[in-house]
Amino acid sequence: MRILGIDPGSRFTGFGVIESVDGKLAYIASGCIRIVETDLSTRLKTIFEGISEIVDLHQPDCAAVEKVFVARNADSALKLGQARGAAITAVLQRDQPLSEYTALQIKQSVVGTGRASKDQVQHMVRVLLRLSGTPQADAADALACAICHAHHHAGARALERAGGLNLGSLQ
Repeated sequence: MRILGIDPGSRFTGFGVIESVDGKLAYIASGCIRIVETDLSTRLKTIFEGISEIVDLHQPDCAAVEKVFVARNADSALKLGQARGAAITAVLQRDQPLSEYTALQIKQSVVGTGRASKDQVQHMVRVLLRLSGTPQADAADALACAICHAHHHAGARALERAGGLNLGSLQ
């Protein structure tokens, strides 16, 4: 399964593409869509076109995006939400399944604690994908989102193969 992870932002939108085969993760690509435009509508167009190009180039089977967190600055939160919407629309326009995860879920899945620092996320992404260098922070966050989805998907598949979770057997 090829997964596109997206870390949305109105100035920098990170992306990461991985493959998950039999529980093994492989790095495909990552980077950052750097938005230099000052006008918000043009920035949103750049994000939409950038994610569209990535989907067309790497042909993921699905995508995962980080959910918006509550920001201190309402204006920043609105811009982040709009950037996220542009990225989501680019994925959905190409009929790709999309999953959403909170930052807490992503960090828990990748690092083992929901309170992990950016440095810890970057380090674990490097280790899990066996990268020779440390990815840029936004790209690492996007790769972490893709890894989180791979882990959640693998867990769901294991439960499916086992015939579902029998809660009676846990008592």
